[in-house]
Amino acid sequence: MSPPPSEAPVLAPALRLDAAALRQRLADPDSVPRDRPSPQEDLDRAARAGGRIVQAAVLVPLVVHPEPTVLLTLRSARLSSHAGQVSFPGGRMEAGETPEEAALREAEEEVGLDPGLPELVGRLPSVLTGTGYLVTPVVALLRPPFGLRHDPAEVEEPFEYPLARLLDPAAPERRRQEFRGRIREFWVWPHERHYIWGATASMLVTLAAVLRGRG
Repeated sequence: MSPPPSEAPVLAPALRLDAAALRQRLADPDSVPRDRPSPQEDLDRAARAGGRIVQAAVLVPLVVHPEPTVLLTLRSARLSSHAGQVSFPGGRMEAGETPEEAALREAEEEVGLDPGLPELVGRLPSVLTGTGYLVTPVVALLRPPFGLRHDPAEVEEPFEYPLARLLDPAAPERRRQEFRGRIREFWVWPHERHYIWGATASMLVTLAAVLRGRG
C-alpha cells in the first residue's frame, strides 16, 4: 500500500538538509514564504500604536541526525517575559551586533552551544511578537556530536522536535481565541509534553515551507 500524499513524497527531498540548497533558498527574500505580515507592515502598526520595538535574534538549529530534528528550548518559568514558553535559543541583540552574532551568543549563554559548531545557512523573515520584539530567526545546520549545558535561570530544558513531523502539512493546528476583545489566530504544533505556539510556532510553519521548497 502506498503512503498517504502528505508523507514520503514531501519528506524525502527535504530531509537531506543540503546546506547549499538552503543557502540558495534563503538568499532570495521573495522565495521565502511568510506566515505572518511582513516586518514593515508589523512595524507600521507598532508605530501607529506608539510601541517600542526591541531587536532580537534566535538560532534555528537543524540537527543533522539520520532522522533530523530541530533544537528548541523550554524557557524558565522564572523569566520576566515569555516565561515557560517553547522557543528557539536567542534573545535581544546588543548594540552593534548582527542577528547571527546575537543568535550564536545567546545560544552559548542559554544552552552552552559552542558558537563554532553551527553552520549558518541564512535567515527566515523577521517576526514581531505581541510583546514588541522584532525577532530575526537565523537558520543553521548542527552536526553531532555536540554538548549542551543549559543555564537553568533561562532554560528549563532543551529538546529536539522531529523534522518528519515538522514537514507534515497536517501537523500544525490553526486556532482562534479571543484576546482583549479581538479574535486572534495562531498556530499550535503537536508535542507530547510541551505547548508550542505563538511566534515560535509561526517560525516553524515558515521553516517547514522553506524545507519543503514551497513559496
